[in-house]
Amino acid sequence: MILDDVHRGIQKNKQRKRIGRGPGSGHGKTSGRGHKGFFSRRGASSRRGYEGGQMPLARRIAKRGFNNKAFAPKVAILNLAVLEAAFQDGEEVNLETLADRGLAKGRFDELKILANGKLTRKLTVKAHRFSAAAEQQIAAAGGTVERIPTGGNPQ
Repeated sequence: MILDDVHRGIQKNKQRKRIGRGPGSGHGKTSGRGHKGFFSRRGASSRRGYEGGQMPLARRIAKRGFNNKAFAPKVAILNLAVLEAAFQDGEEVNLETLADRGLAKGRFDELKILANGKLTRKLTVKAHRFSAAAEQQIAAAGGTVERIPTGGNPQ
């Protein structure tokens, strides 16, 4: 093997294929689409997962079970350490104040406070759920816990 052969024919900036520019280009006449058929036509494209008439993989594989995750409430979690850093003594923690400070981001159905970290400030915390340890820490710091009702199915 000749070492120089390794780098031969490699172009850093390869020119794009200019189709439909006459027979001399090598991509004239049918412009790389072949003769007749669906894919020679304008706007022809196959859908995702189409395998040319063969039974698609998604239909060949056996399907079992059901997953309820799509219907489960999306719960945003927030740790006490975050509340300690973001709020001052005596402040109220609710969905609006959390959104203003960029702590409760994205879309969620419920907010849960977890006991990761220490809380020394006296806060009034309003959320949908609390872990038992978080509730104890908030109470021990002299704060109060208020549960927001979840937007469930009214019957």
